[in-house]
Amino acid sequence: MLREWSDSLVLLLAIAVAAVLIYLPYLLVGYARVRVGYDLAAPRAMFDRLPAYAQRATWAHQNSFETFLPFTAAALMAYVTEVSSSTTTSAALVFLVARFLYSVCYIGNLPLLRSASFIVGTIATLVLFALGLQGAGLDPGL
Repeated sequence: MLREWSDSLVLLLAIAVAAVLIYLPYLLVGYARVRVGYDLAAPRAMFDRLPAYAQRATWAHQNSFETFLPFTAAALMAYVTEVSSSTTTSAALVFLVARFLYSVCYIGNLPLLRSASFIVGTIATLVLFALGLQGAGLDPGL
């Protein structure tokens, strides 16, 4: 089915999926908050009472916001410049898989795999930026 989708559609869907991936770790945070007793008067103060996995899920959630914007900019650059290739599709999908694994590894307290996932996702974003620049007629020097 993926072969039937245009590269442009994959880029747009990847942005949407990346937006959803931001909130997946936060589901665990919500679960943990319910378990420790959610304090409406001081919701941020309860962070220290959360189990370690929920604290790491919070950090994974926050980092997902930080990587979403550059990825979205890169994917939109490739989309707007009409870069259409298996490389654009692959880079977008690699980013999504890397970000999912990043969250899993962060929550699971696997720092080396988490760092590797972060690097892979960053490289995928840089590839999309480079392809977008090439599509705009600029040579990114890669």
